Amino acid sequence: MPSAAPRFSLALTASLALLAPAAVAQGLVETSAGPMQITPMITGLEEPWALAFLPDGGVLVTERDGRLLLARDGAAQPVSGTPDVFAEGQGGLLDVMVPADFATSREVWLSYAAPVPGGAATAVGKGRLSDDGTMLENFTQLYAGDGTSGGRHFGSRLVEAADGTVWLTTGDRGTGPSGLQSQDPARAEGKVIHLTREGQPATAREGWRPGVYSLGHRNAQGATLGPDGALWLVEHGAQGGDELNRVQPGLNYGWPVISYGVNYGGGSIGEGQARDGMEQPLHYWDPSIAPSGLIVYSGRLIPAWEGDFLFGSLNTSYLGRLDPDTPAPTGMAEERIEAEQTGRVRDVVEAPDGAIWFLSVLDGAAYRMAPAP
Repeated sequence: MPSAAPRFSLALTASLALLAPAAVAQGLVETSAGPMQITPMITGLEEPWALAFLPDGGVLVTERDGRLLLARDGAAQPVSGTPDVFAEGQGGLLDVMVPADFATSREVWLSYAAPVPGGAATAVGKGRLSDDGTMLENFTQLYAGDGTSGGRHFGSRLVEAADGTVWLTTGDRGTGPSGLQSQDPARAEGKVIHLTREGQPATAREGWRPGVYSLGHRNAQGATLGPDGALWLVEHGAQGGDELNRVQPGLNYGWPVISYGVNYGGGSIGEGQARDGMEQPLHYWDPSIAPSGLIVYSGRLIPAWEGDFLFGSLNTSYLGRLDPDTPAPTGMAEERIEAEQTGRVRDVVEAPDGAIWFLSVLDGAAYRMAPAP
């Protein structure tokens, strides 16, 4: 039987209040690997965007309006010292990343929409989590992209590479098929940005903005480090054309020149589905599912899913699984796990014990999924 995990609950009133532990509802869902138990672990969240585990079992959760929470030892509390954010449209406090050396550095990285001249930009910064977990000390913005008006498509996933450098995804800022910022290597929109732990460019290429790792992305809201050491992304298409990509430095992933989708309201995008010099996705979705959150599962609790991709859907409300060993017309065979709790899944994370945690925007909750006892 999987080991028990602590449960947390938040009451969001005029001030943060903690609720006493109580019986929680649990649900069963059938999957290809047998029945899974889904248990609410943190409730009462307001537009949760990302979660990350600390080595001691604590859980950091971001809320889009700018709040960072730490749930640990049966209690939950806000963490002060976070940056000012542009909390409009899709902007706000977005991803959270705990580096591998947290036990010694105590660093926590955040990505967010930052107010800058010209509007808002995808930004990233870091601070030191205080010993009591109540504050991000000396939070410093390390990187901010180009300022653009509007509140759409900030991307904004953070992934630590095997060498300790950090990747940040940026969105095209909603410029649409006619906007070519994603194709301009001198601009930050629609890119993967590669940074050192000090926030300096970790990639340099002649004619490209320092730090730009790859280009031609629309809005990557799921990212993970694969067992092969590569960065993997799921990114939103327009009306159809969501993609899974294995990202390599210096490559062009096509948006908005090629796409498997069509424009909102109809009409083709760019030149079609392929062009020399532009990468093909390893899987695509048509119609769109708005994928968000991504992991490659270790198989620790569910051996049948070892090496598979798990992700959420924001507009179809399910937890998805792609099997890279089983081909399908769109790339890989897909399983859709649908339950009452899988409403607008924003993030998916593997817990230290191998359980699968996910955030539901509709419920304002973090859930744990593991094999039923």
